[in-house]
Amino acid sequence: MDWIGFLTVLLLTFSLVMLLAGAFTAYFGSGKSRMIGVVLLVIGLIVGLLWAYLGYADELITVDLSEVIWVAFVNILAALIGALVAVGAFLLAIMKS
Repeated sequence: MDWIGFLTVLLLTFSLVMLLAGAFTAYFGSGKSRMIGVVLLVIGLIVGLLWAYLGYADELITVDLSEVIWVAFVNILAALIGALVAVGAFLLAIMKS
């Protein structure tokens, strides 16, 4: 994966997390927290739409989005499984000593 693929994963992940955090904060928050949630939601939406516009409308960024997302998903899943196995081995070693 080249730097465009890296940037795509970074920005799309940022956008998705901002959308989720904004929706959660806007729904469950009150007062200032609700407004912060709306701002986070709007920022996530703007970043995602801007990246989509640059990638598809102007063709400035040429990347196969489905391939990048699949590779990112597989890598994140592998890292998560590896981390869980390592934590399990650590806990097993600590509990047995």
